[in-house]
Amino acid sequence: MAKRKYKRKLKAGLAPGTLVFTGEKKMEQVDFSVMQSGEDFYYEKKPNSVMEVIQFISETPNPTEQGTRWVNIDGLHDEGKVAELCHHLELHKLTMEDILSVGQRPKLEEHENYVHIVLRMCMIHPSDGSIVEEQLSFVLLGSLLVTFQEKTGDVFENVRTRIREGKGLIRKRGAGYLLYALMDAVVDHYFVVLEVLGERLEEMELELLDNPGKDSLGRLHMLRREIISLRRSVYPLREVISQFSKIEEPIIEKNTQVFIRDLYDHTIQVIETIEVFRDMATGLLDLYMNSVSNKMNEIMKVLTIIATIFIPLTFVAGVYGMNFNYMPELTWRYGYVGVMGFMLVAGLLMLGYFKRKRWL
Repeated sequence: MAKRKYKRKLKAGLAPGTLVFTGEKKMEQVDFSVMQSGEDFYYEKKPNSVMEVIQFISETPNPTEQGTRWVNIDGLHDEGKVAELCHHLELHKLTMEDILSVGQRPKLEEHENYVHIVLRMCMIHPSDGSIVEEQLSFVLLGSLLVTFQEKTGDVFENVRTRIREGKGLIRKRGAGYLLYALMDAVVDHYFVVLEVLGERLEEMELELLDNPGKDSLGRLHMLRREIISLRRSVYPLREVISQFSKIEEPIIEKNTQVFIRDLYDHTIQVIETIEVFRDMATGLLDLYMNSVSNKMNEIMKVLTIIATIFIPLTFVAGVYGMNFNYMPELTWRYGYVGVMGFMLVAGLLMLGYFKRKRWL
C-alpha cells in the first residue's frame, strides 16, 4: 500500500470550516452522475456541470415517480464545485470541511436535516495487486443520497446493476436502504481485500520456512503496514454501523434495521479477521528471526565441527613442525606416510563419532 500524503499543513492555523482539499489530485475534472429510481421506473444521467446537478436536485419529482435519488460526485480537487453543491444542499460548513479533508476517521454525524457518514473504501489495484484506499462521504437528506469520492472507480457497480435491472428490494425501499446497500458493498469488499492478504500471508510463511532473506523481511514489513492501515480504516466502522442502526424513522425505515444489524455482524467479522492477520504477521516476524537464527546456528555448527576435526590434526602437524635434531620419526622411512595416515584415520573417526551423535 503506497504511503498516502495528506496536505494537512495547508489547514494549519485556518478557521474551522475553511474549505481546503487535503488530498492529491487524482483526475482532471469532476464527474457527476445521477440516478433516480422507484419500484416501477428508473432514470440515469451524467450531468456536465454542477448547475445541472442542482437542477436535478431542485426539480419537484413527478407524483408517480417519487422514488429515491442518488447523486455521485467523483473528484474532490475542485473545491469550488464541491462547495457550490454543498451550499445548495445547505450542509454545515464543518461537514463540507470533512468532505474535502481526506484521511478522516470513519464516523457518523446526525444533523437537523441530514446524516453525514465517512467511510474508507479499499480495493485491489488491477495492475500490481496493491491495496488502494479512498475516502467516501455519504450525505442522506430525506429521499436524496449524495456520495463524494476522490476519483472514478468504486465498489458500487453491483448496486448500480441492481438498480438498473430492478433486482431485490433496492427499488422498493427508500434512500436509507440505498445507503445501507452502498455501505454493505464497501464492507463486503473488505473480505476481498482480506482474502488477498490471507494468501500473501500463507505465501510469506512458506517463503520464511524455506529460504528467508532480506527481501522477505522487507515484504513482510510492507504486509504488516497494509494490515495495520486496513485495521485503522475498519476498526472505527463498528461504532459507525452501531450508530447507523440506532437512527430512527423517517430517516431510516424500520424494515431496514434488520439489514443494518446484519451489516454490523459483517463488520465484526472483518475486524476479527484483521486482528487474526495482525497476530499472524507478528508471528511471521518471529518466525523470520527464528529461521535466520537457526540458519546461523547450522552454519556455526558446521564451522565448529570442521574446527574440532582440525584441532588434533593441527596439534600433530605442530609437533612435527618443531626443529629438534633428535626426533626419531624424522629419519624413519615411512614417517611421512604414517603421520598422514594417522591424521586421516583420526579425522574419519571423529566424523563417524559426530554422525553417531547426530550432530551432522
